[in-house]
Amino acid sequence: MQHNASVSPLLLGRPLSLADLEDVARRGRPVAICAEARARAAASRGAIDAIAAAGDAAPAVYGINTGFGALAETRIADHDIRALQRNLVRSHACGVGPDLGDAEVRAMIVLRAQVIALGHSGVRTEVLDLLAALLERGVCPRIPAQGSVGASGDLAPLAHLALSLIGEGEARVGGRLLPSAVALAEAGLAPIELAAKEGLALINGTQYMTALGALALRDAAALCTVADIAGAVSLEALMGSKRPFDDRLMRVRPHPGQAVTAGNLRALLEGSEIMQSHADCPRVQDAYSLRCMPQVHGATRDAVVWSAEVLTREVNSVTDNPTVFLGEGAAELISGGNFHGQPVALALDLAAIAAAELANISERRVEQLVNPALSTGLTPFLAPRSGLHSGFMIAQVASASLVSENKVLCHPASVDSIPSSAGREDHVSMGSISARKLAQVIENVRSSLAIELITAAQGVDQRRPLRPSAGVAAAHAAIRRAVPELLEDRPLYRDIAAVSELIRSGALIAAVEEAVGPLN
Repeated sequence: MQHNASVSPLLLGRPLSLADLEDVARRGRPVAICAEARARAAASRGAIDAIAAAGDAAPAVYGINTGFGALAETRIADHDIRALQRNLVRSHACGVGPDLGDAEVRAMIVLRAQVIALGHSGVRTEVLDLLAALLERGVCPRIPAQGSVGASGDLAPLAHLALSLIGEGEARVGGRLLPSAVALAEAGLAPIELAAKEGLALINGTQYMTALGALALRDAAALCTVADIAGAVSLEALMGSKRPFDDRLMRVRPHPGQAVTAGNLRALLEGSEIMQSHADCPRVQDAYSLRCMPQVHGATRDAVVWSAEVLTREVNSVTDNPTVFLGEGAAELISGGNFHGQPVALALDLAAIAAAELANISERRVEQLVNPALSTGLTPFLAPRSGLHSGFMIAQVASASLVSENKVLCHPASVDSIPSSAGREDHVSMGSISARKLAQVIENVRSSLAIELITAAQGVDQRRPLRPSAGVAAAHAAIRRAVPELLEDRPLYRDIAAVSELIRSGALIAAVEEAVGPLN
């Protein structure tokens, strides 16, 4: 990935936001190690070097001169310390399943470097520099997506990352998958030999689940706004009312997300000729999927915000073990459980449940649009000649399928635990599974909203010559630049894919905001 040299580098070792992480992972923002982080890392390394220098006379310290997990009481001789770290990385590289994409791998590298830069890991600055160089030179270690139970952190995925640092395993560079030693050489880099504790520090932690979860939460936040846009287009197509979004209603039930969604909907629906045309119609209330958008979309917003707060804390946390603490006297290494992924797992499980609701209510709006018993004035299934043409009949079926799949994916992974390491690691978080499920839910939600948008746009077409609001008109125009009006049946999978990309790229939100101003 080519970075934009004009963008200021992200300084690792200082507080990072999820937006910062996304910038590096997806848009190639460069990184640098701040001076204070270098000093912290060097100082914490000094504590490890002091133990290593004492050789066999040093006390037993977990992960430095002992085995791991259930083998923690096994003492390792001084001359085997480096081999211990290399063997740890090799033995833990047990990942299976599909490979992670480059963005997810880059996010993991950033987070792994951030932990070291916080200065409690005892890892040399040379390792920190090599991690930063992988990002700069576009080297992405091959990391299989499955194999972590989320404590002692994401051992298997992180071991694959560490494997590339020592020139083993595979890595992608320039779009090619190569042996890591070759990939490093092509990028002008050399593998590193791990010193005492470094293998353990590289594989302990929650950087896999946090990387995937953080990127998915960034997408979830954007999809909340897309859902508001899609709902507004559907409301116009169905000739619904914006009265349920009155700010007075929001103030007497002051959930923050509800107020944000209602504000977006008011901005999106301002000045609608369609709405003015039915101001005196006899219908008293719209269906819940229209009327309750602030309450449903808003609840999702609140859950996503909370989950993002949890992951922001995790991004800036030290999660390996043991942890180095420097004081005025001798350094102290404390073994604990900061690698346990339960806080992240719970947050990501909640986020999956919350995000799925955006598709759940969206599919009901699609049903309102295509069902002739519900869509007064629209053709059955929005077909140009119903009967000869089926229109959007199966688009609703596809959305229903995605919604049903999400219901399965929303079973929380964090309620499960299978002991490992001969019972020493007797409770685990399964947070990696929470992260993977959330990423799939997000993909399904994006496709569901794309189906609603193309369906609702067809409904707006059938309301001509009445004109929608400026916000809905901007959304409609953006959709029509991607897909034409349905004048006869055609395969809709291309349309769904095109509008999904319109959502993914941010182009839909940008087009609407150009017309109505910033949305939240």
